[in-house]
This record gives sequence, structure tokens and C-alpha cells, in this order.
Amino acid sequence: MDLKELGFDDWFEDQAAGILQSGFCFARVTAVDRDAFLVRRPEGEVYAELAGRLRFQIESAVELPCVGDWVCVNWRSSGGPAIIHEVLPRKSFLRRKTSGKSVDFQMIAANIDAAFIVQGCGFDFSVPRLNRYLVMANDGRMEPCIILSKTDLVSPEELEQALGEIRSSGISVPVIPLSTATGSGLEDFKSRLAPGKTYCLLGSSGVGKTTLINRLLGRAAFETKAVSETGEGVHTTSRRQLLVLDGGAMLIDTPGMRELGLLGATAGVDAAFADISEYAMLCRFPDCTHTQEPGCAVLAALESGELGEDRYQSYLKLRKESEFHDLSYVEKRRKDRAFGRFIKSVKNNLKDKAGNH
Repeated sequence: MDLKELGFDDWFEDQAAGILQSGFCFARVTAVDRDAFLVRRPEGEVYAELAGRLRFQIESAVELPCVGDWVCVNWRSSGGPAIIHEVLPRKSFLRRKTSGKSVDFQMIAANIDAAFIVQGCGFDFSVPRLNRYLVMANDGRMEPCIILSKTDLVSPEELEQALGEIRSSGISVPVIPLSTATGSGLEDFKSRLAPGKTYCLLGSSGVGKTTLINRLLGRAAFETKAVSETGEGVHTTSRRQLLVLDGGAMLIDTPGMRELGLLGATAGVDAAFADISEYAMLCRFPDCTHTQEPGCAVLAALESGELGEDRYQSYLKLRKESEFHDLSYVEKRRKDRAFGRFIKSVKNNLKDKAGNH
């Protein structure tokens, strides 16, 4: 495969101008496991590690390579791992708030054209969770599509009920009912996969993401080389990797995520709730919170029944969560910069004292 077949389109050509040094080349990160990387170039996949400058001069883990990234690398003449020197700008991304109380971004994957949000028709089905995934996809500038998996485990009436809940909630993205057991919906899904494009599967553990990948590959999805020289210590449940399908499309599998905290996703919320955003444009006040202000078009739509109560509450919850974490993140960054300036001043003082002796 050449670079274009791996997704290196005109947008990346423009971003790469002036970055490539003599003896270096571009490659795509296809797997990450802790601090080990697998990168792919037209000649094939090789192991890679970070250059010292890249490892120690970055300000945030967000700047480190993730699956789907394009990187500038060089190969050691003696063999051994390739060296990653630069990460190209990202066209799109999949990220979330780090789990727990820490307020920071966690990068999951990058440069994805479309996100398939997978939910089972049975126990896993949840419109609020769908909304959360849709916010993540819109925030990362990915085209979303919903897959309702395991349709063979529910009756036609139950499937129609799930589809009805999605539509009545105001979600308007495409929905593909699918069963890997019977093959129903599989061709519809395959028809949406284009050569040279990158897709990802999002969803909780157990919804059938890996089984779907196995059907597409015709083999076990994780029977690939481990992301280490020895192949030891690889946990497939936490591993993210980019797989190249026979038709030329690329698919990134992501582990099931228990926490889907939102950070910096206010624009993603507005995009996922485009119907509410349209009402908001008609509000009397530009900074309307849509909770109690006079002249609020969102509240008027709610009162008239044009906007459903559940969708309105889901919108408020996700927007408030993102805004709260945004403020916490800004404060954290401010403290980090202040601490960095303090450390720098201490080092400068030590240098001045040493120079005076």
C-alpha cells in the first residue's frame, strides 16, 4: 500500500510541507501498547520508539502519538526500532476526559473519517449513552453512524421499538440494524466502507465490536504481531490498533470504555443536538442558558412539545458537564504554567549563583 492508500490525502500533504527531513519518511501509527508503537509505511509494519526530544519536550500526553496518527520517522541502518521524531497535525480525533477525578484529555485515536457507534439491542441499549458517543464523534470532527447489533437476540417488535426510541429522541444520524450471527445488515455496513478511508468502532464491552471485525477479516482480529519485540505482556482488551481490510478501508478497534467523560466538547454537544442549537439561535439573549431566561426559544419549544423533555434534559446534562470540566481544565493549565515558571526561575537562580562562585 502507498501512503494515499493508507489515508495520506491532500490535507496531510499540506500539513506535511516543510516537516520532512532528509533521510526521514512518513508512516502511520497502527498500534499502541503503553510506550511501544507499531508504524506502517508502504513497505510494511515496523516497531518504533520515540525520539528523546519528542519524549521529554512535550507539554502534555495528548501530543504523543496515538493510533491513526501520521508521524515522521527514520530507520536505523543497524535495524532495530524506527525513531518517531514528529507527529503531524490531526484532521480529526477521538478523545475523552481521563477517568477519575483528573481533569485532562486522553487521546484514543486520530484521523478518523467516520465513527460507528455500536449498541446492542438488548441490555446495552441506551439513548443517553448514544447521545454521549455522538457528542464525542462530533467533537472530534468524525461522521457518526449507529449500529444496532445483535438483532438476532430480539424480536422484530423489540427492534422496531429501539429504532423508534432513537428517532423520537431527535437523533437523525444513519442507523444500521445488524447481526453478525445471521449476517443481516452486514452488507449495508460494508457498503459504507470506502478504500483509503479510516473508521472506528465505539461501544461498551460486549456489544459485538470484535465479533464484527472478525467477520470482516475472516479471522480473529487480534491474531497480529504484538507491539513489543518479544510479544509478551500484551493485553488485547486495552490495546488499540488500526486494521486494513481487504477492500482497502481501515478500521480502528477501541476497547470498551466504562467512563465517557466530556472535556472541551461544548461544540460537539451543539453539533450532536443540532435541533436544540437551531432553537438557541432564536433566543433573546446570546448567553442564554436555556433554563429560566425570558425569550428562550428552547424553553418555548419544550413547552409547545416540539422538543422532548428527555432530549432537553440530556442536552443540559452533557453541556453542563463539558462546561464544568472545561473550567477545571483551564484552572489546571494555569497552575501548571505557574509551576513551570517557578521551576524555571529556580533553575536560573541556581545558575546565577553558580556563576558568581
